[in-house]
Amino acid sequence: MSLIGKLINYFKETRIELKHVNWPTKKVTMRFTMLVIGISFAVALYLGFFDMLFTYLLNTFVLSA
Repeated sequence: MSLIGKLINYFKETRIELKHVNWPTKKVTMRFTMLVIGISFAVALYLGFFDMLFTYLLNTFVLSA
């Protein structure tokens, strides 16, 4: 089988498999999107807090000496 034939077969099989996929509803997609945004925001706050803390500690105790 030639490379073009294999590629065409791949796309045909992919199309068939995509018909079996259980796609999420719009409501579920929005819920998970908001969850990811919320967790990302919480992690950013957490990391930002420790960044400020360590910067303060470095400036206070290490760089001032």
